[in-house]
Amino acid sequence: MREGFVTVQTETPGAIPQQSAPIPDEQQGWDWKAWGIVIGLGVVWFLVWQSLQPLADWISFDLLGLAPGSRLGQAVAFFLYDVPKILLLLAGMIFLVSTARTFFSVERTRQLLGGRREGVGNVLASLLGVVTPFCSCSAVPLFIGFVESGIPLGVTFSFLIATPMVNEIALVMLFGLFGWQIAALYLGTGLLVAIVAGVAIGRIPHVEKGVEDFVWQISVGRTNASDEAMTWRERFLAAWTMTKEIVGKVWLYVIVGIAVGAGIHGYVPEDALAGILGKDAWWSVPAGVALGIPMYSNAAGIIPVVHALMEKGAALGTVLAFMMSVVALSLPEMIILRRVLKPRLIAIFVGVVGVGIVFTGYLFNLVL
Repeated sequence: MREGFVTVQTETPGAIPQQSAPIPDEQQGWDWKAWGIVIGLGVVWFLVWQSLQPLADWISFDLLGLAPGSRLGQAVAFFLYDVPKILLLLAGMIFLVSTARTFFSVERTRQLLGGRREGVGNVLASLLGVVTPFCSCSAVPLFIGFVESGIPLGVTFSFLIATPMVNEIALVMLFGLFGWQIAALYLGTGLLVAIVAGVAIGRIPHVEKGVEDFVWQISVGRTNASDEAMTWRERFLAAWTMTKEIVGKVWLYVIVGIAVGAGIHGYVPEDALAGILGKDAWWSVPAGVALGIPMYSNAAGIIPVVHALMEKGAALGTVLAFMMSVVALSLPEMIILRRVLKPRLIAIFVGVVGVGIVFTGYLFNLVL
């Protein structure tokens, strides 16, 4: 019997086997205290989040004396802003998702996605990725959560590709800048790449061997925290434990990945990109994909660059291939994913998604 509730056994055939009596007042008091702590920490989280940009600018341009328009100044400000931003997002997201997952058993999640026919689970996972506002640096906790829930790796990769590549903010911005046809094409091709790539990766023999051993140990060693009779205090404690465990394993990879992205952000000139992406040559699409891989951004952040490049004459398919490469195959994301995937599986992931993006770029240039 779990502390905080009383289990009543029923012997009537076909009846529900367990019922929970009301939680004692003492336990309800602990729940209210837990809620107070969580809400207080949420307020602190929000205040810190609001101060990140002004603090990063003050350190970069006032304290360190860097010129706001300089390459070094832009790179340092980017790094100082994005490191705490991503770590805050990771911690907050993991805590919320882990709390929500205490209401759902591993079996329920497996039935939602893993129990579907091949392809159906990939479609559902890709659609879920579209409405999930996570950037590429959220890949590790999302990946671990899916594996822990028993979701097939192919379905997991469909979600992993769709969630940074296509999101609602990018769709709104594309609609405003280029019209609904371009926004719809972006949505459709992004989903197609995520679905096909997930199916292809899922069919690779022994693909699970490409996942680091500690991920499977987390999955096997985790108790089923999805007991509907858990108190709020127990749910919050379980979520806090998971948050510390995952952030403790990935924080260094996050910092290294953002450092790479900050250097690219500050030192890669936009005119150089436009000069390559604007050339009407067969190699422009793969060149755009190759240029996008070292960069770090999310779909919403890269849209203004896409707009500027198109105004300078870059082909739409080439620019969209570049954008998809930035958000789905960025080098910082690969560095972060290295924490949970072995090099061979990362190479397969990049190859399969890269081929899909190149095909999309050629298709757009052909029909538009």
